[in-house]
Amino acid sequence: MKLGRILNKKLNTAIAGMGHGDVLMICDAGFPIPTDEQRIDLALEKDCPTIEQLMDLILSDFCYERVIVASEMKDYNRPLYDFVERTCARCPVEGVPYAQFMAEMPKKAKYIVRSGAFNPYGNIAFVSAIDAPRWWNKEGLVVPDVYKGRA
Repeated sequence: MKLGRILNKKLNTAIAGMGHGDVLMICDAGFPIPTDEQRIDLALEKDCPTIEQLMDLILSDFCYERVIVASEMKDYNRPLYDFVERTCARCPVEGVPYAQFMAEMPKKAKYIVRSGAFNPYGNIAFVSAIDAPRWWNKEGLVVPDVYKGRA
């Protein structure tokens, strides 16, 4: 049996299939997911699981380089924004206007993980990264400036 924390087969497959620059989203219960191919529906009931629970689980097995949220989250859902900022301290949280987020991010997302959260502006996009220390830890390689802080 698998040793990692994630037991959901589709979620494991999604994370394993992410390439550098691919987008994985975690969304609230009301988010309009465009296609069934993108959908990983983990919602069970109101606020189960929460966005915070899914972030903790997914980020334990997912390497990311960017985090994008609707800029309105900072003003209207400060507790979630602060959690995202604390949890994703390895890179700054980027905010874009809600209308732009809703128009662009679902189209860019390879997978969208639906939570049970009833949480305003509860949608977060993670851009997949490479695990820089594993890629650049070979004799004779010169680490480019863009990876020096991560390698």
